[in-house]
Amino acid sequence: MEQERLNEDHPSLREQLDAAFDVTLSQLKELPDPLERAKAAHVLVGRVQDYGTEFQVVRNEAMNEALRIGQLNSTQLAAELGISKGRVSQLAKGAPPERLFLGSGKVVVALAEKLEHGKLHDGRDKRVQGPVIATEDFQTYEHLRELAEDVGLEITFERIPLGGNVRLNRTNLVVICGPRLSPLIEQILESDPHLRFDKDDNGWFLADRTTGEIYRSAMDDGGNSDVAYFGRLPRPDGQGTFLYIAGIHARGSGGVVHWLNAELANLHRELKARRFSTLISSTFDPDTLEITSSKRITPFYRPEGS
Repeated sequence: MEQERLNEDHPSLREQLDAAFDVTLSQLKELPDPLERAKAAHVLVGRVQDYGTEFQVVRNEAMNEALRIGQLNSTQLAAELGISKGRVSQLAKGAPPERLFLGSGKVVVALAEKLEHGKLHDGRDKRVQGPVIATEDFQTYEHLRELAEDVGLEITFERIPLGGNVRLNRTNLVVICGPRLSPLIEQILESDPHLRFDKDDNGWFLADRTTGEIYRSAMDDGGNSDVAYFGRLPRPDGQGTFLYIAGIHARGSGGVVHWLNAELANLHRELKARRFSTLISSTFDPDTLEITSSKRITPFYRPEGS
């Protein structure tokens, strides 16, 4: 019955899914080596199960929303889905719907590696170390991990190697990497008609192309505040999006996660998984370096048609 409903209501989704499975299954069957065929099939079984879990999360969240906004009552929703009213109640009590803003399955956070420069206490140049993940970026990941786990998501991180080559064509991806560390990210950011990173003789800054406003980091003058870009950007394959976070300095990325902790539910209600970009300003304690306040300083800019 559920298959019939998919056929009737959303034929394009069913056809896309069937086509993808048909191609993959055909290629799998054509592998000549039985061991390689068995190993590949074993991996794909796991991936199919993962996708099944993600479909269920999307379904449960949509049911929860339909009930919350009064679009349908439980009896009507049960009839539409072809399940019992008790099953509707059971499924709609799942994890909080705002989790879908971060992802529908295991979330991967990609953190950029860099070469560590600096000065010793006596003023001499520090020996270059690396490649390493900035301490601030890893702290940002830890705070994001806590938020993700609070809403029932599994999360892990991976390193973006020097040169910034990161695999963007996948679901449930968050990238924390400044454009100076990744030409690929820099190129994708150019597609944003509203906000951009730029650089002049005074250093890096963020610019609002719509208003002409320039945002610089107080850290460049010894201050304890920074500004960060936050958005959902298009994947290179055109088949989805990924979340992107980058401060003018690494400390600013933590300000985005600080803001997310307070605004995740509102953000999901307003934007869902649609593309957007905005800027977040934050301050931190100069002694502990922990973020103490954060706020959105631009509108949610949306590309046309999204």
